[in-house]
Amino acid sequence: MSERLEMLKQARERMLEDRDGHLKVLAAPFDRDKSERARGKFVEFQALVEALDRAIAREQVVS
Repeated sequence: MSERLEMLKQARERMLEDRDGHLKVLAAPFDRDKSERARGKFVEFQALVEALDRAIAREQVVS
């Protein structure tokens, strides 16, 4: 496995961990300030995870 592919996979795992932290806030009892911030961050991390998924798929095709 290429070093680049390995780094992409590690970055994806890290982003999933960070995203899940915001998910816990969203699943907790509603607190407007915390929920609004967590929702925005969750969407941000999800977009990044999806971008990493595309990069991983492309890297696997190239390898």
